[in-house]
Amino acid sequence: MPDMSIEEMKAFIVEGTRTGHLATTRKDGRPHVAPIWFVMDGDDIVFTTWHDSVKGKNLQRNGYATLSVDNPSPPYSFVVLEGRVTMDPDPEASRHWAGIMGARYMGNDRAKEFGQQNGIEGEWVCRLTPANWTGVRNIAE
Repeated sequence: MPDMSIEEMKAFIVEGTRTGHLATTRKDGRPHVAPIWFVMDGDDIVFTTWHDSVKGKNLQRNGYATLSVDNPSPPYSFVVLEGRVTMDPDPEASRHWAGIMGARYMGNDRAKEFGQQNGIEGEWVCRLTPANWTGVRNIAE
């Protein structure tokens, strides 16, 4: 099971339309995992969330998350990132990043539509800055 370099991990997580699984911690200590759409901005993972969702509340309270991205087909590979998350409540920022995510996941022709739909008051931009990177490729070989 060869480990990936950071550059290989970056290329892996942005390949195609892979979704991420974001883990946060609830107030009582229980874990919470939610699927997310995301893009990279430099080394940061950018995604949006409703400010009052479970993950939104968890991130506001503790500001830390783990993101897992995998290839569920043989020979199987994965990347896990851990780090601090900052949040921006500006609807303009949300509109901007939602449009970029819309282009990635739904195609360029729907990017503006997705940005308009999701760039609203209450939808916050989250930026995970990885402190720890783990990546393993070809687990089943």
